[in-house]
Amino acid sequence: MKKRAFLSVSDKTGIVDFARELDALGYEVVSTGGTEKTLRQAGVPVTNVSDITGFPECLDGRVKTLHPMVHAGILAMRSNPEHMKQIEALGVVPIDIVCVNLYPFKQTMLKPGVSFEECIENIDIGGPSMLRAAAKNHQDVAVVVDTADYVVVLNELKANGAVSLATKRMLCYKVFAHTAAYDTLIASYLRKQVEAPLFPEELSLTFEKVQDMRYGENPHQPAVFYKEVGASEATLPCAEQLNGKALSYNNINDTNGALELLREFRGNTKEIAVVGVKHANPCGVALAKTTAEAYVMAHDADPVSIFGGIVVTNGEIDAPTATEMAKTFLEIIVAPSYTEEALEILKKKKNLRILRLPHIRAEVAEDTLDMKKVMGGLLVQTLDQSLTNEWTVVTDRAPSEKEKADMMLAWQIVKHTKSNAIALAKDNVSVGIGPGQVNRIWAVEQSIEHAGERVQGAALASDAFFPFDDCVRAAGKAGVTCIIQPGGSVRDQESIDAANELGIAMVFTGMRHFKH
Repeated sequence: MKKRAFLSVSDKTGIVDFARELDALGYEVVSTGGTEKTLRQAGVPVTNVSDITGFPECLDGRVKTLHPMVHAGILAMRSNPEHMKQIEALGVVPIDIVCVNLYPFKQTMLKPGVSFEECIENIDIGGPSMLRAAAKNHQDVAVVVDTADYVVVLNELKANGAVSLATKRMLCYKVFAHTAAYDTLIASYLRKQVEAPLFPEELSLTFEKVQDMRYGENPHQPAVFYKEVGASEATLPCAEQLNGKALSYNNINDTNGALELLREFRGNTKEIAVVGVKHANPCGVALAKTTAEAYVMAHDADPVSIFGGIVVTNGEIDAPTATEMAKTFLEIIVAPSYTEEALEILKKKKNLRILRLPHIRAEVAEDTLDMKKVMGGLLVQTLDQSLTNEWTVVTDRAPSEKEKADMMLAWQIVKHTKSNAIALAKDNVSVGIGPGQVNRIWAVEQSIEHAGERVQGAALASDAFFPFDDCVRAAGKAGVTCIIQPGGSVRDQESIDAANELGIAMVFTGMRHFKH
């Protein structure tokens, strides 16, 4: 008796050659619908599944393989005499190979304007059932869900007349990994269509591999980069690399931080923003009428730290900008577009990673989740997309319009600086940043030292409240004229009194922005 292989795929890549080889090896090829049509047109002998079940496809193809003549042939354990006796009595022929890939639910759900009904219709029922059945009985059935495994199965059949148990177990694993991801995609889609809890009792996630990393944070740590299915077009996985070496783990982490800060300026259509980042902290941020002007300002804000850093902008990079950028060693540049002249200049640096992210100003969904893995668990929160709850002047002197603009820029910067964090800004550019200190006064002192003479007349932002008035006094002594901070300390009044004494305007935002 011929062995039997069941083939039914949405992705037809390589299926004709696979079926033709199986036929040559003595397998009866059974199929359905579009796959059967493809094989017949290619001249491959094929049996329709209805000829096996004695039951026609019905309900617009919703029911065709859900039948005992199919599933008993897959699930019968060849080593179990009772199983074999039963299927013989029932006239069931064993199925030895199952090759199925599923309805394209992901592609359907990502189509612009797709209807709920169309998405539901693209939920595969028979396919996952066959795959799971074959995977469960993998000691007897070779199950193929990945087109890359066609050659693996064929090579073993040709060499040994059978697929090895080790390979069958690997194929079994790939099936359950694939169906788990498939079901998770469906659940994720449905969660957004109904009033489901933002944080469910059980959380399943689907990510797709983008690339293997050379290593992780350090050379001894293996690493890989995954993309969230359906991620916003403003996010790093959607960028196109135009030049340079592959991105490293640290490159990706730092560039993501730079893009998060750049998003603060997405609604600003009057000015172009440039953000420089080093080791996940901003080192230079500027707003200007042109990309070239903004870049020079951001660079000069901290020319030491930006060396070997990352620069992102929401403006087009032209030849003047590229000429300035080429003067400094940069790891990565990200922009929505580049002129041909700019690319010609930048590509002379063969290792410079040049990324194009056309939709860099696009919105990110309000329910986007921010996740951090901890040993044995996962921390999940909503993305920090807010800026302030309120803007309350708490000192005798209110800030001027210019001071308000400086304070807002400092506040946007400090939001994306590692805590404890202080940012100083003046005239549309950062002048001093104090990130990641274990106490707030050190962060203040670091930002002041960094700013030098530029601290005179600058605005200071603190990501959390001042526990004592020492931060206000240090800022006032240095020449800071206005402060923005969340407020909320039991000793707020001491800081307010110190600000009044020093003639500093201070506002409370009612919202802190810790970043760890």
